[in-house]
Amino acid sequence: MLRRASGLLARPILAARARPFSTDLPAAQTADATFVEAWKKVIPNMDPPKTPLSFMQPRPPTPSSIPSKLTVNFVLPYASELATKEVDMVIVPATTGQMGILPGHVATIAELKPGVLSVHEGSDVTKYFISSGFVFIHANSFADIIAVEAMPLDQIDASLVQKGLADFTQKLSSATTDLEKAEGQIGIDVHSALNSALTG
Repeated sequence: MLRRASGLLARPILAARARPFSTDLPAAQTADATFVEAWKKVIPNMDPPKTPLSFMQPRPPTPSSIPSKLTVNFVLPYASELATKEVDMVIVPATTGQMGILPGHVATIAELKPGVLSVHEGSDVTKYFISSGFVFIHANSFADIIAVEAMPLDQIDASLVQKGLADFTQKLSSATTDLEKAEGQIGIDVHSALNSALTG
């Protein structure tokens, strides 16, 4: 049996049985000119979507002394509210509580919850209501605030806030699925924070 096996192994492989690999075949570049011309006529002309990074400038190096002003970038997914604006202080609604940011603040990343963001510039204070987001505080007295939604506090209608709070309370009480309960609770949290911002 061993002789038979060695005899079979010693037989030459016939060239007729050998099949070429796919990489052995020449790759011919084929293009349908008619299709390419037709596609060029109907190809959508869309600009790539903007991201918060599109609105931000590169960070300068960390200075040797603490600057007198805090430079703030406040961006939304679709717009820039503040771009490299020098202010005295910013107060953000972090999930751990209200957090004040001054020049020279230690580098920090914090998650934001629904609440009021205050921008202090001398005696002027500009307040925004934000739904959620993050704040990135850099060691060079730069702060990047990225919010999902934001609205100046003086542009919010208190009657619509009360109506929204009532609607979401009703939605939560009549919810049957976990998704409906979660949506109702999120709506109540946001509208309660809006109500507190307007009344307090």
